[in-house]
Amino acid sequence: MSEKPRLSSPHAHVFLGADHARNERRTWLVIALTAAMMVGEIAAGTLYGSMALVADGWHMATHAGALLIAALAYLYARRHAGDPRFTFGTGKLGDLAGFASAVVLALVALLIGWESLQRFANPVSIDFPQAIAVAVLGLAVNLACAWLLRDDHGHHGHGHGHAHDHAHDHDHDHEAGRDLNLRAAYLHVLADALTSVLAIAALALGSLYGWLWLDPAIGLLGALIIARWSWSLIREAGGVLIDYLPPGEDLPDEIRAAVEVDGDEITDLHVWQLGPGHHGAIVALRSATPRPPAHYRAKLAHIGDLSHVTVEVEPRAA
Repeated sequence: MSEKPRLSSPHAHVFLGADHARNERRTWLVIALTAAMMVGEIAAGTLYGSMALVADGWHMATHAGALLIAALAYLYARRHAGDPRFTFGTGKLGDLAGFASAVVLALVALLIGWESLQRFANPVSIDFPQAIAVAVLGLAVNLACAWLLRDDHGHHGHGHGHAHDHAHDHDHDHEAGRDLNLRAAYLHVLADALTSVLAIAALALGSLYGWLWLDPAIGLLGALIIARWSWSLIREAGGVLIDYLPPGEDLPDEIRAAVEVDGDEITDLHVWQLGPGHHGAIVALRSATPRPPAHYRAKLAHIGDLSHVTVEVEPRAA
């Protein structure tokens, strides 16, 4: 039996972010740092009988797992970028991973909140010097990881290697240019750093004044902040996955301004995100003097974030 022919295209559909390779390398490095810290804390806690060290080690394991989601998404998207079975490339895999990581972040917030409520009901004794040392060490590692995962170029437009694309220096400053996979990994590290900062403050005051209630109270505050970050990321990544354009996105207006001249009229317009800094558009227009589609694509060449354009032209009725 002969194999069914695959759908193919005369041009590539590689819509990965401009810093995809850099972000992938840094994510794997952060996983290595987090895993080393996790193993060290669990080993030291087991050796010296410290439950604080063991507990913090397993807490870091949850973030290492979330970071692994981000790293595997980068790896898969890169390896399958040219696979024709992905109609518009693998650029959205990062958004899918970001959405999954945001759900994990929400669960982390829920667990921290629940544990804090439990400690209100059943206070536990705290070994303040040891707990503060663990929190300071964790904070140092998380700050280093956050520095590695910072997004330096998430908002800049750029040219793309595509048959419909051109090299541009024009900066659109679109929010959709952000790598949400990287942002999800960054928020996991930031959430861990936040819990460390709040824990240090609570433990320091608790050791000075004996305020055991302050530890769970600040834990609840941290849980609320992390939950808010999670919800923001869920909304943004989810919007990309369902092809939702945020209100501030000006690409449709730019397309209309470029094409609707000399009596030409756009009758149907679809714009959606293909990957970080990449958008696709389907433009249907009516013209009294129809020109070839290439003519209208050339009019859109200056829009840096527009990476794939399909144009349909029909004559205006007499």
